Amino acid sequence: MSQQSYRVVVLSFEGPDAYSFVGGLGVRVAELTQALSEAGLDTHLVFVGSPDAPAVERVGPRLELRRWGQWISAHHRDGVYDGEPGKVLDYARSVPPFLVEDVIEPASRRGEHVLVLAEDWQTADALISLDRMLRGRGLRHAATLIWNANNTYGFERIDLQGLAAAATLTAVSKYMKFELALAGVPSLVIPNGIPTRLLAGPDEGDVQLLRAAMAGSPFFIKVGRYSPDKAWFQAVDAIAALRASGIPARLIVRGGKEAYGVEVLARARHLGLRVAEVRAAGREVQHIHDALKNCDADVLDVRAFLEEPVLYALYAAADAVLANSKKEPFGLVGLEVMAAGGVAVCGSTGEEYAEPFVNAIVTDTEEGRELATALATLLRDPAMGPAIRAAGLETARRYVWPVVIETLQRKLPFIGSLQHGTLAI
Repeated sequence: MSQQSYRVVVLSFEGPDAYSFVGGLGVRVAELTQALSEAGLDTHLVFVGSPDAPAVERVGPRLELRRWGQWISAHHRDGVYDGEPGKVLDYARSVPPFLVEDVIEPASRRGEHVLVLAEDWQTADALISLDRMLRGRGLRHAATLIWNANNTYGFERIDLQGLAAAATLTAVSKYMKFELALAGVPSLVIPNGIPTRLLAGPDEGDVQLLRAAMAGSPFFIKVGRYSPDKAWFQAVDAIAALRASGIPARLIVRGGKEAYGVEVLARARHLGLRVAEVRAAGREVQHIHDALKNCDADVLDVRAFLEEPVLYALYAAADAVLANSKKEPFGLVGLEVMAAGGVAVCGSTGEEYAEPFVNAIVTDTEEGRELATALATLLRDPAMGPAIRAAGLETARRYVWPVVIETLQRKLPFIGSLQHGTLAI
């Protein structure tokens, strides 16, 4: 299928609104749909958006946002997952007829094909219903349906066999492909991506300013949800081990609101680490610099929102970014760190792009001693850090969205043959 012959519909719960922008899925669909439209494809994103924003919004000439279920969201204002069960049912009931009648059937009359990309478990029933409805209307030939697995969350709620019969399943990594295989369904791997703009890197002045705030101490940063999957204990254990060995390492943390954060910081204190909250007067780099400079703790618990320019400047300024996880479906943060010119510390599940001591540091266990040993090696070898940063940047170039979209486009003829019985080579 050429660019001129098809349009794209992305189905997702999360999206670009603050109301629905919760985590990695929100980042993915916001950046993916923007990149698809910039590639010249008419793109529609159907997501559970803010109840106060327009139901339909054009973003540029080729991207249309459709905020779904606003009548429900108006009664559930704590975000996209507030009132989730009702939203899932409404999405599955109302999205398929809209797509058939307002998108796919008109596109078919124009001689266009529609590619539907659905994300995560909340959209699975909608995709199964869409397949059934298209077959009933004699329109199944007019659409290619893909369901993408970003994580194992919600697998127990999906009729995976029924979903695999309705659509082609994709996974963001070989790790996720293996998880789907364990559930008895095949899939194709199409990796996640990062925006091309990240390759420009952060402002060097910002990097130096944030580095100066730490007054020459070796320091690391860890950002993410407070979840055991993110191996937070390994991170604080490693910092304690480094300090016990005579290396005055410090750790900047920016976690979420999850209760597990209390356990993480309690463990740090139990290990003898001084923990202090860091609150900034504003969101600018200078504000973050001032807040960090005025805190001499071992673990600096940042309670300020980190805007993208500040976050990526911190990634580049730190001796390494601890994106270590014991279960990571893809590892988007690691790629973002590489694009920012930082040293990424990854786990060993979905981060297939990470090569130990080549473009990243990779942990194979949850042992703080393993991470501490690797970080000590990095600090003691002045050539290692620059080499990893340079190799990481080259890796990031291979995972920008235009490259990922090209991979998808090259797999579409095969996917089409699976669903429509003909192979166009």
